[in-house]
Amino acid sequence: MTPSKKKHALIMRGGWTGHQPVETTDSFIPFLAEHGYAVRVEDTTAVYADVDYLAGVDVVVQTNTMTTIADEELRGLIAAVSNGMGLAGWHGGIADSYRNSSDYLQLIGGQFATHPAKAPRDELPGDGTDYVVRYTVDIVPEKADHPIVAGISDFELTTEQYWVLSDDYNDVLATTTLPARDFDPWHRPITCPAVWTRLWGQGRIFVSTPGHDLAVVDDPNVRTIIERGILWASR
Repeated sequence: MTPSKKKHALIMRGGWTGHQPVETTDSFIPFLAEHGYAVRVEDTTAVYADVDYLAGVDVVVQTNTMTTIADEELRGLIAAVSNGMGLAGWHGGIADSYRNSSDYLQLIGGQFATHPAKAPRDELPGDGTDYVVRYTVDIVPEKADHPIVAGISDFELTTEQYWVLSDDYNDVLATTTLPARDFDPWHRPITCPAVWTRLWGQGRIFVSTPGHDLAVVDDPNVRTIIERGILWASR
């Protein structure tokens, strides 16, 4: 019997440390190993320019917030996804990664716009909880049998609620609705994707906006969705 081919996962992490890129990605390494992946960890986007290496990667798990990417690196990433490499991530580590590139935005299908504050600006405590609110993640009924969210009901989180700019090429699996409060400048509730997938060439992309830090990633619903999303996106 021919032995099964070893799978390869690349963790690319960095950016704003408030999103705990090291702690959150470390927490998925045992899961990846249990599913037969050899794991490589990088802390710069330079690895995306290594076209030959990426050709052998099955999935990239990325958390890299508020950084930039060089043209050659982005071309390598997009080409690898187009050729079948998976790309998965959560929160700002994938939806607010490279603000200097519209091509990256097109690849991912959603860009962080804001996370509403919990109170008017002049009433915020400034203690790190200014944008921490209680909100619901709503599973899209028509997608309830998708393997990433199957068996998961609507659930609540207390964390940042992402308003993302997106397009209808995404396959949205879950949404969240931001209310219009008296002190907000918008005039009606806004429903945004919270979990989505996207096909690009031969590759698959998975995004979860919940995942601000390890405490959120450790929520049983969030962790299940991310674990399934990684496997779904993988080549």
